[in-house]
Amino acid sequence: MTQRRDFLKTFGALATGAMLMPSLAMAYKKVKNPGIQLYTFRKEMETDPRGTLKLIAGLGIKQIESASSKLGLFYGLKPTEMKSACNDLGMTLRSAHTSIDGKWQQTMQDAAEAGMEYLICSSMPIKGQTVSNYQKVADQFNHAGEECEKLNIKFGYHNHNSEFEQEEGQVLYDVLLKNTQPNLVHMEMDLGWVVAAGKDPMLYFKNYPGRFPLWHLKDMKNKHSVDFGKGDLDIAGLLKSSKIAGMKYFFIEQEEYNISPLDSLKQNMVYLDKLDI
Repeated sequence: MTQRRDFLKTFGALATGAMLMPSLAMAYKKVKNPGIQLYTFRKEMETDPRGTLKLIAGLGIKQIESASSKLGLFYGLKPTEMKSACNDLGMTLRSAHTSIDGKWQQTMQDAAEAGMEYLICSSMPIKGQTVSNYQKVADQFNHAGEECEKLNIKFGYHNHNSEFEQEEGQVLYDVLLKNTQPNLVHMEMDLGWVVAAGKDPMLYFKNYPGRFPLWHLKDMKNKHSVDFGKGDLDIAGLLKSSKIAGMKYFFIEQEEYNISPLDSLKQNMVYLDKLDI
């Protein structure tokens, strides 16, 4: 009960703050078609999904990527309810993070019912940091891509940092790229984790042009998620390289905050709008 009171107190303050900036959603000139990964608002979405989506829309967000939660992929809403909730606010439910597990068939059906364009596997379905395991996973991803394609959904994979470990002189993420079919497996690059792993996203864009239609725009410092401009990510340079990457949509994601998720998102949106891009 105490936790709920604390949440409502905090959430009420966020809502009040959003009411004080009604023109913010129309103020941006450079931020084109911004998206949000809802893990950024994981607690808020589990408590009040519709209210949280309304606050997010008020900041000018246009693309929504859902994430698995204890209430399911749509935070207790039905797939069509989640779709409508986004559409009513001028947003598109574009994608979702999930796992390839025993519920995979139902997950694909729910994604199709929600009208999503992408369904993203957010973790390795088989553990093992070896070249042979990543080759096996690549085959599994190609098959998942075929299954999704039958439902008019694009299958994809989202990296963390462990994929950039090496085995037998090969970077494991490269093994995935080389053994998956580009038309079946669409890579969502988490830029923050790539840099945290000591790799250069732009080099991947150059070596594998067009393979990264989705991005997680996440700034990081010492493997911790931070507000834009406080970490090691060359955000402006990456956005300028979006065409060679094949980027169609980017989702802001922040896992940790010194302030509230809503205030962090507001600051990140303002930061993007001030970039020289």
